[in-house]
Amino acid sequence: MKAFQLIPSIAEYADFGTLAGELKLGPADLILTNEYIYNPTIASLDLGCHTCFQEKYGAGEPTDVMVDAILDDLRDKDYDRIVAVGGGTVIDIAKVLTVARPSDKVDDLYDRMASLEKEHPLIIVPTTCGTGSEVTNISIINRTTKGVKVGLVSPSMFADEAALVPAMLNSLPYPVFATSSIDAMVHAVESYLSPNACPISELFSEKALQLILRGWKDAVASGSKDGWKKHALDFLRASNFAGIAFGHAGCAAVHAMAYPLGGVHHIPHGQANQLMFADVMRKYQEKKPIGKLNQLEELLAKELDVEPVFALEKLYALMDDVLEKGPLHAHGVTAEELPDFAHNVIETQQRLLGNNYVELTEDDILSIYRAAF
Repeated sequence: MKAFQLIPSIAEYADFGTLAGELKLGPADLILTNEYIYNPTIASLDLGCHTCFQEKYGAGEPTDVMVDAILDDLRDKDYDRIVAVGGGTVIDIAKVLTVARPSDKVDDLYDRMASLEKEHPLIIVPTTCGTGSEVTNISIINRTTKGVKVGLVSPSMFADEAALVPAMLNSLPYPVFATSSIDAMVHAVESYLSPNACPISELFSEKALQLILRGWKDAVASGSKDGWKKHALDFLRASNFAGIAFGHAGCAAVHAMAYPLGGVHHIPHGQANQLMFADVMRKYQEKKPIGKLNQLEELLAKELDVEPVFALEKLYALMDDVLEKGPLHAHGVTAEELPDFAHNVIETQQRLLGNNYVELTEDDILSIYRAAF
């Protein structure tokens, strides 16, 4: 079993101004963010930092084309630290920038993944409560030239500091909260069930689930789309804890099967996870009903106030209250695509499939897609 490690420093700040003062941000720093985040929260601080606004280079999740364009524009800028302020797209791009040499393109980094070195210190400030990416060393890039979303992974891609600033979630739209918190919940479940889990990673998985489920229940009961905001710090911590857990134990089939949905149909990552989650778990129950899955059911049952045998179905219902799921075909997926998706998952996502609760064959994966269709 590999040793449990927690590499980035983790700090909490009341607001971005406090962070900027304590970290002494200034002209030697590059802030990678979105303009809609920068203008209301950072611009008035007059920090003198270099800025790069991700949305100028494309919308949605990061692609090789987007990242290459950013690398081109940054070649002549003189900066030391990178401060990533944003959601998963910004954070994933920042991790690429932290290991990129001035002449690099994305393909160069994949080609020498085993020997990447940190070129710039990295500070990550998440503005959603889902990716947990501030404490992991992986960046997911849609390699459009190869038609696949794959991870760029290196110890050099860990942040030097993960900074949790709950005030940065104040303007988060409800749909982004919903998809990102679902992503964090899936991180917690998959890392808990992973054969690579250890007692320490399980503690982080369990606490993340506890915080998310309690926050969801209260938010749904409030009847308000803003009901979750009083739990903003809890959701931010839960995302962080789940990131720590899956950074050690890994994600599995839910994520592996979600990637083709995002890559082909541009379904937001957390929502794609939700579309696959219940049917992956049902396949797990079918193939191995007795095992660690029962411990997960007991954990969920305590939070959802049901008997363990009903816990997973209760979780699916609560998820639907947070964000209505719908079938795959309602999101533009066609039946003809499903065999190709299943084959693609087997061919390109073995890194994730190795973390499954039980082994899934290509036929198993195809049957899951069809059940969700």
